Amino acid sequence: MQYNPGWNGSSVNLLHVRAAGPGDSLHYVWSSIGAPAVLLVATQSPSSALRVNWTQLLSPSPAGAVWIDPPDSVVYSTAVVFTKLFEFSEAKPLGELFYPTYDLSEFSWDSLNHTLNHTALTAELSGVPATDPGGGFANGSLAFRVTAYEADGRAERLPSLLHTADSSQLEFVLAGVAPRGNSSRFVLEVATVEEAGAVRRLRSERSIDDEYTPTIFEVLSLVAESQNGSSTLGFLQWKATAYGSRSPRREDGIRCRAQGLQAANRTLPVSSIVQAYFGESLGSTCTISALNVSFGGEEGRVYQEKRYLSWSVLLGFGQPPRDTFSPLVISITAVALGTPLAMLLLGSCLVLLARRRRYSEYEPIN
Repeated sequence: MQYNPGWNGSSVNLLHVRAAGPGDSLHYVWSSIGAPAVLLVATQSPSSALRVNWTQLLSPSPAGAVWIDPPDSVVYSTAVVFTKLFEFSEAKPLGELFYPTYDLSEFSWDSLNHTLNHTALTAELSGVPATDPGGGFANGSLAFRVTAYEADGRAERLPSLLHTADSSQLEFVLAGVAPRGNSSRFVLEVATVEEAGAVRRLRSERSIDDEYTPTIFEVLSLVAESQNGSSTLGFLQWKATAYGSRSPRREDGIRCRAQGLQAANRTLPVSSIVQAYFGESLGSTCTISALNVSFGGEEGRVYQEKRYLSWSVLLGFGQPPRDTFSPLVISITAVALGTPLAMLLLGSCLVLLARRRRYSEYEPIN
């Protein structure tokens, strides 16, 4: 993990996370220069490196300021940008009432270096609006918590997402922000950038197994696929829940919905890290999609009471991890289903034996 590689200042945030394998390497570049974003690049070289021209990156024309060396080692690249936070309330009888939007490209962000933990591979990017006329952020903040992984495993805190060494977890946190309505709900807008030859699709999978995330049976994935559908290139994955507590429990759950994936023909908000890497292709050959993730519903008052909201999402390369039944659940299921079946078979055998003994004392009638 590198903070602002090649730059001595802390007035801007750029975090480079690199995972090296025997024949390839993966790069995650997190930044709050402009709208908060992450650039994901997979290369076929174990020694590929991130290069940054800081003078150009911080200029009004950052195109070409960020690249991977050697350039021909790059096999796949994408970006995820967190653009806006909407707030609305379902006022009756007027219907939905939207408040002024929080544009994340206009936030003021704290130095990420103060929260960087090289041992735990974690960091936190926290910010507030540069101008806040309503005072909603007077005692609160919006944060993105990043966690990188060195091996396969599962997060300890709910929703206990399953991860691989090729993925990183992002936790979106809204803490202490005063809602502007009596029943406010929040919506986070997420945009993705794909180069030519790849397309994003939203998948929803349901399972009867809620062992690791009680009462949640749905997993959503925003996957990048090659246009011929032959392979999955990258993904975002999350469970259909958020939580209203710093130490989440089942009863702190807040409903989480994905409100459809749409083509974003409009220009992305200022996000220098994305413009710096994709350059001119951002407005020509790249495909930009946007997704709204909403938090709340029947449980909308959870945030009103605790003023805390956290949503976890996994980002990575290749296929999203898939949960399977643990040995404990398999054993319990086998006993629950196997015992009645064994009793049925045993009972049938005993009945057949009893009937055979009963009629064996008589001669058949001619």
